[in-house]
Amino acid sequence: MEISVKKEDIVSALSTTLGVVEKRQTLPILANILFEVDENSFKLTATDLESEVTTSGPLSSIRSAGKTTTSAKKLNELCRLIPDGEDINLSLIGDKLSLKTKNGKYSLSTLPSADFPIFDIDSGDSPLIIPAKELRELITNTSFAMGNQDWRHYLNGLFLSIEGGQITAVTTDAHRLAVANLTINSEHTFSGIIPRKSINEIAKFLSDQDGDAELKINDASLELVVGNLVFKSKLIDGKFPDYQQVIPSGESSVLEINVKDFSDTLSRVSVLSSEKYKGIRLITSPDGVRISANNPEQEEAEEFFPSPYSGEELDIAFNATYLQEIMSHLKTETCHINFYGSDKSCLLTPPNSDSPKYVVMPLLI
Repeated sequence: MEISVKKEDIVSALSTTLGVVEKRQTLPILANILFEVDENSFKLTATDLESEVTTSGPLSSIRSAGKTTTSAKKLNELCRLIPDGEDINLSLIGDKLSLKTKNGKYSLSTLPSADFPIFDIDSGDSPLIIPAKELRELITNTSFAMGNQDWRHYLNGLFLSIEGGQITAVTTDAHRLAVANLTINSEHTFSGIIPRKSINEIAKFLSDQDGDAELKINDASLELVVGNLVFKSKLIDGKFPDYQQVIPSGESSVLEINVKDFSDTLSRVSVLSSEKYKGIRLITSPDGVRISANNPEQEEAEEFFPSPYSGEELDIAFNATYLQEIMSHLKTETCHINFYGSDKSCLLTPPNSDSPKYVVMPLLI
């Protein structure tokens, strides 16, 4: 293998793959990236055995093709620190990957490409074609409510359901729930749980894409193709809770808030809330809501938030962080907070819409 590449091309490809590279290094080769060269391009592949990403880039010139594996972290740091606009010459000499630039030369250890794990999954047949921006919005509107290292492993991911020409994304950490929908032109039917790490990587891959994404998915795995990137992931084996039962329904008391102003008020009041629980207390009245907090140091904060309110007067407490995260993901200027009682979960929705919608359990303080 002997090639020349632009610094910017290889750095761009390497940065795409780094999130998947295994950081705990259960196997030494998982810290490596598979570097393959054919007559037209170079291809980089990283895996952690649960997911895999492959991307490619153009060659400036080629003398010979080939493949090897080398440290993803070291190769990325070296290439990133090389001056912009330079060509990098790479060649495989024995068991070393040689890098040469205008003024420098570097030698990296390699491991045989034959030892690199092959990510062998059946990711389905015909793909779903979804605008990349819409798929990313579906993920970002819900992914923040995923569980994080919960012993109930099925909470540590995003539940995706496809039925009747609609994709539904659902996440919960058992304290809050996020649901969002996307209408598609497809007869696909599917339901499964995508792992937290994979969801975070997918959102990153979609962040600067304007075209369509291709999604192949089955009961055990998925494959996402966007631009020159291919991402594969296993799915979580488990049954997601019946989230419909968690969404409150029936007659409710409604507080209509300005999203930014309410978030700013929460930020000020929660400064003096308990560090552990971040609890804030809401006391509703016909002309708004009184928001207060205190902490073990006997410090207190209180602010009245004027806003239209209809329904019974309530005294209820929530985790301020949960409410603020929802505010940060709402795209509308206003939001409806539906209360169903002082000891029951509340439902937050944009005006005249049921997507996205958020459920937050109350705190007992």
